[in-house]
Amino acid sequence: MSDDGFGFALPPFNADNALQQLKRSLRDLKLAERGKGFELKGKAVVELTADDGAITVRLARRLSMTPEWDKVQITSGADQRKLLDDVKRRLERWQRED
Repeated sequence: MSDDGFGFALPPFNADNALQQLKRSLRDLKLAERGKGFELKGKAVVELTADDGAITVRLARRLSMTPEWDKVQITSGADQRKLLDDVKRRLERWQRED
């Protein structure tokens, strides 16, 4: 009997599918896709790079022409949801600051 308590294993993380889902979700948040990143009002907000079985994300701390970046590694669906929640919070904060 497995020790996870649920009796089934989680599906393996598919970075390519997750990258497509992230891009779709970021477009739904009204971010403009430019190359490997996404912008808001012409300013870089998020950059996505697919690596070996993971997604490397650079997330702007502030909305500016030359942002400081926070680096995040996405290796599971939970990480993906956490990133989207963080992006939504930052977008709301930046709208209040304008």
